[in-house]
Amino acid sequence: MLFNKHFVGSALIVCGLQAAFADTIQLKGNDAVTGKILLEKPDAVVVDVGYTVLVVPRSAIIKISQADSTLSHLTATTSPLLGVNAPGQFYNTESGHPAAASDVRDLVKQIGEAVAQVRTPGGLGSGFFINADGYLITNFHVIEGETEITVEVYRQVDGQLNRETYKKVRIVAINKFQDLALLKIEDKNAPRFKYVTLGNSDPLSVGDSVFAIGSPMGLERTVTEGILSTKTREMEGELYLQTTAQINPGNSGGPLFDMAGNVIGVTNMKIMFGEGLGFAIPVELVKNFLDHRDAFAYSTDNPNTPFRYLEPPGPTSRKPAE
Repeated sequence: MLFNKHFVGSALIVCGLQAAFADTIQLKGNDAVTGKILLEKPDAVVVDVGYTVLVVPRSAIIKISQADSTLSHLTATTSPLLGVNAPGQFYNTESGHPAAASDVRDLVKQIGEAVAQVRTPGGLGSGFFINADGYLITNFHVIEGETEITVEVYRQVDGQLNRETYKKVRIVAINKFQDLALLKIEDKNAPRFKYVTLGNSDPLSVGDSVFAIGSPMGLERTVTEGILSTKTREMEGELYLQTTAQINPGNSGGPLFDMAGNVIGVTNMKIMFGEGLGFAIPVELVKNFLDHRDAFAYSTDNPNTPFRYLEPPGPTSRKPAE
C-alpha cells in the first residue's frame, strides 16, 4: 500500500479521540498523520490509523513524535544495554552513537540471561532472545527436521542461576540458505524475557575484541573471548565473520558480541582440526531475515521450506513444418 496524501485529513479525524495516546508523524506541507507506529523501516514508516494501515515514505516525513504513554505498559526487566523495544519495533537496535567498550565480565552479567540453550532429540545448540515476548534466534541446522524443541533459560535470582525449561516452542520462520531460524516460546505463564540489542558489524575493524556466549558440548553459559580475524571470509558463496573466539558444537545459534554488548553475528560453524577458526553470520543478514520474516514463514505442512516451488516449464516442443 502506498502513502496517499489526500486521505491524511480523514485519518486524523478517525484518530482524534486517541491522539493523546498516539504517535504523530509530521509531514511536509504542514500535514500530519496520527496513529500507532507499527514498524520503522529505512525507507518508510508503517502506522495504524484506526481503520487502515498507512505506509509513509521517509522522504515525506519531517519529524516523528512518539507518545511516552506507549511505553508505560512495558515491563522494565532489562538492563540499560538490553533496553526496551520502541513501539512497533520487533527487535532492539543500537543507537546511532556507539557505546563505549566495557569489560566482558560486566557485560555477561547484564546480557547473559538473554542467551538460551536450544535442545532437540537430535542434539543441542544455543539461541538468544530478540524481544521480551519470547522470540529468539538460532541456527536452522539446530532445529532442522525436528518437531520437539525445548528452550532452557538461566535466570539470576539472589546471586544464583535458576534453570527454567520451556517445552512449547513454535518455529516461526526459517531461512535454511543462511542458516537462520526464528522461534517463539508459547508456554502458558511464561514471563517477559530479557533480550539483546542487535548491533552493526560494518564499523568493526579486524583485530577488534569480540566474545561469544553459548553452550558448547552442553556446557551452558560458556563465555569465550577473542578478536575479529576478518569480516569477509567467503565460504560456499556466503560471507562470514571469522573470529578467534572458541566456537564448538553447541555454540551454534548463539550470539557473537562486540565490546559494547551488541550482537554482531550468529555463531554457526568452525573448521575442525583447528583452533581459533570460528565463524558467525553477520548481524545484517539477521536483521534482513527478521524484517522479512513473513516471507520465510514456517509451515507445518511443508517443514523444509515455507513455499512449494513448482518445476519450471520445459522448452516448448515444435512440430517440424510440413
